[in-house]
Amino acid sequence: MDIALEVVVVQYICLLFSLCVHEAAHAKMAENCGDPSARLLGRVTLNPVAHADPIGTVLLPILMIIFPFPFLFGWAKPVPFNPANLNNIRRDPMLIAVAGPASNVVIAFITMMVLKAAVFAFGAEAVAGSPWFAGAFYLVMINFILVVFNMIPVPPLDGHYVLHYFLPPDGQRMLETIGPFGILIAIIVARPVFMVVIPPLQDFVFWFIF
Repeated sequence: MDIALEVVVVQYICLLFSLCVHEAAHAKMAENCGDPSARLLGRVTLNPVAHADPIGTVLLPILMIIFPFPFLFGWAKPVPFNPANLNNIRRDPMLIAVAGPASNVVIAFITMMVLKAAVFAFGAEAVAGSPWFAGAFYLVMINFILVVFNMIPVPPLDGHYVLHYFLPPDGQRMLETIGPFGILIAIIVARPVFMVVIPPLQDFVFWFIF
């Protein structure tokens, strides 16, 4: 399946914006939890240069363009935090982790609300036929996909901090042992997970808007 160049460009812009918001949310939450490390490193920003990861932000999306994938996804450089500075060393890593996917949910629902308001104002046919609808739809889907991907519970993804919080010490140590293989595991399981998740997500988005 060939994907038009303009579609790829729009999807990549949506991906970059969403990743920047995601990482900036991590950095801001870390500061709110008592650790200014990420802010001092310039990570509370929407500048993609501050967040870009050579593999997750550049190489993986290029490979997904070469070997067509319905929607681009990826990751940026992890936001660092110093546990010694946190107000609550057990709870705060989970809050920092959740802040990223939460920001993607917010972007998705704000975009959906704007589209729904446009449907009320101009009608479903006018909205669906407009050139900017596709871009807004990609923005919604990419953000939902980023949530699903980042919540895979393997290090260093955000989901592992959430799972880590609820595990007993033995379980936490076992989870950390898979750290060196975490991204590889996430990439392997991502495609079958997306094949299950994306269709109902698309149906939900269209139902909500129209």
